This record gives sequence, C-alpha cells and structure tokens, in this order.
Amino acid sequence: MVAVSGSLRNASRTRRSLEIVLEGVTDAGGTGELIDLEEYMLPPLNPEDEAGDDVVAFRRSLRTSDAIVLGTPMYHGSYSGVLKNAIDHCGFDEFEGKTVGLLAVAGGSFPVTALDHLRSVCRALDAWVLPHQAAVPNSGSAFQDGQLVDDGLETRLETLGRRTVTYANIEPEPPTFESDHNEGA
Repeated sequence: MVAVSGSLRNASRTRRSLEIVLEGVTDAGGTGELIDLEEYMLPPLNPEDEAGDDVVAFRRSLRTSDAIVLGTPMYHGSYSGVLKNAIDHCGFDEFEGKTVGLLAVAGGSFPVTALDHLRSVCRALDAWVLPHQAAVPNSGSAFQDGQLVDDGLETRLETLGRRTVTYANIEPEPPTFESDHNEGA
C-alpha cells in the first residue's frame, strides 16, 4: 500500500496524518510506504512530453501497490495543485480497480469539498474509493509537538489505514455500459 502526501510543507500535518494512517495499515497486518511528492520531480503535465524517470517511478509505485491513500491539505476549497499534477501524470493503469482511501487536512473548517473533489477524480479513473474517509479540521490546534491531541481523530486516521488493508483486494464491480464510455484520463 502507498500513501501519497500532497503537501510540500516541511512540518506537514498532512504527512504526519498519513504516518498515523500507516500505523493503522501495520495494525491490520499490511505494509505501507509514504510517498512524499517533494522527492519526485514531476513537471507540470504536458501530454506531448515524454515522461521522465521520476514520473515513471511514481507511476510504478502506484501501479504496483495493492491500494493507495491520497492525503492532501485543503487549498481554496479543494485539494493541492501538487497532488493534482501527480494524479494527472497517472491514468487507468495506476487507478482502475484499485482501492483508494482519502484524507484531507485543513487549517480551518472541515475539508469536505477537498474530499469530494478527490473522490470524483478517483471514480473517473475507475478506482474503488473507500466509503470511510478521514479529515483533520483545524489542524493548527489538532497537533501539539507532532502528535494529535484528539484520540477520536487519531482512531479515525488509523481506521482509514485498517480499512485500506481490509478492502485492498476487493473484487471489482462487473463492467457496465457506462464503464465502456468513460474517456477519463
């Protein structure tokens, strides 16, 4: 399983939240890897350009994983441009039929629109998006010294990790008329 951090901030609360999700993965008997987009040189997508080594490596990490958790800070009511660009470099080969968990972190109120936007994109790529999602609102006060201060919130993040493992190999839905017409990525 891979957890993709859509934040480039040094003291990223999104990254820290994904680390807690990965604790849930381990608790469920799975293994997980944190993918920090800062470690990849993913240029703004130009479909006419040949993919560089980092793009190929990033895609391979997603394609070969059993499941994916996407984590993002909320910017202007949606998910980060860094994560958007990373997803744009991917397509059905990386997402189709794959279980995807969602996490959004906000400095203010509940980041529901960021989660909704990610859910729509993943579904357009024919991923199976977990019904359980996790959000960290008011993240500035949710963490102290890198630790969550709300046990309920920590449980929700760990649950996202456990459910990602539980449903990582869920049987895909049979093809439908609509699936043959999804132009997608």
